[in-house]
Amino acid sequence: MTILADLRSRTHTWHRPSALAAAALGVVAVLCVAAMLLDQRTLAGAPIWAKPFKFAVSGALYFATWSWLVSLLPRFRRTAAWLTNLLVLIFAAEYVLLVFQAARGRASHFNNATPQDALIYDVMGKMIMGLWAATLALTVLVMFTKVPDRASSLAVRAGAVLSLVGISLGILMTSPTARQLAQWKAHGRPDMVGAHTVGLEDGGPGLPILGWSTVAGDLRIPHFAGMHALQALPLLAIALAALAGRFPRLRDDVVRARLVLVGAAGYAGLVALLTWQALRAQSIVHPDATTLGAFALLVAAVGLSALAVVRAPGRKAVR
Repeated sequence: MTILADLRSRTHTWHRPSALAAAALGVVAVLCVAAMLLDQRTLAGAPIWAKPFKFAVSGALYFATWSWLVSLLPRFRRTAAWLTNLLVLIFAAEYVLLVFQAARGRASHFNNATPQDALIYDVMGKMIMGLWAATLALTVLVMFTKVPDRASSLAVRAGAVLSLVGISLGILMTSPTARQLAQWKAHGRPDMVGAHTVGLEDGGPGLPILGWSTVAGDLRIPHFAGMHALQALPLLAIALAALAGRFPRLRDDVVRARLVLVGAAGYAGLVALLTWQALRAQSIVHPDATTLGAFALLVAAVGLSALAVVRAPGRKAVR
């Protein structure tokens, strides 16, 4: 059974609280769009409601995926359900604080300008640590998922691991910048400690809505890419299963599984490349020759590996 068939047959068994959270965040995302149209305020050069919008969309995808993944567990489902409930509660509390700060026109992350701002950021930091720990536990449990289709099973497991890596990359943003360290030594604790941008201060030119810097490195990019491997790799498995009707070679579950492994390795390489690029203070829209060369090598390696898998002598799938 492929992921797509599993989605159709098991929807009623999905983890309900996280499914409801995903639906609620979808509605909130629409409300954030309306807020951006009605409230023209900006913060660090971006619309004040852009961050709540991005968090709502990302959270909706995150909880919809976990709602489905919990239903795949043949064992430990009660533990996984409890952990997912915890994720919903933590994210909801964090999101309330984020919206509260947005409504006040204040930064929610890295903000130590006032005692209230510092307290909110500190509480949010502890919530993120709890969310990471719960996600780690769920990632371990995902290793026990039971999907008859081998490619789908590998996609779920690799996606969960890479997603945890992506969440972990957020820690890179919490370190003070060189300018903040200088302010700390000269005048005491600065108003902001940590940043999304590498090489320049936050708030410069950025991509619409996303806000990713177009003039410097931005650590949000590998953080985002890694976190959503949990959706990207299962989608790859779905695409391969859908293409099996046109390409007989893809009807072999061993071939599809190997292609998913190639895709997972390529995705991990992409996350590493994006992290390396950001840490070198290089904008995503202005890669240098070194970055372009590394990307070309990655694409070539993935393409040749996929070609080798497809052209390898066929063998009977082992079940």
